[in-house]
Amino acid sequence: MTVGITEAKTKWSTLLDRVQQGEVIQISRRGKPVAELRAVIAGRSPRRVFGGERDLVKSLADDFTAPFDDFKDYEA
Repeated sequence: MTVGITEAKTKWSTLLDRVQQGEVIQISRRGKPVAELRAVIAGRSPRRVFGGERDLVKSLADDFTAPFDDFKDYEA
């Protein structure tokens, strides 16, 4: 089902009832879909993939584990 933004605002509680029953509702602006309203599956967390962000770190500095100069006063 697709509804416009104005209709979604006026029928929000009705749309939520339909979503709870398993329906997926698209909200559109000027005929183009901009959002999707769907039920949350209780007790299910997003699946985590080991190493899924490995490409975000390109390189580490050679002194990555070296202490900062700012903390020399606090070293024992």
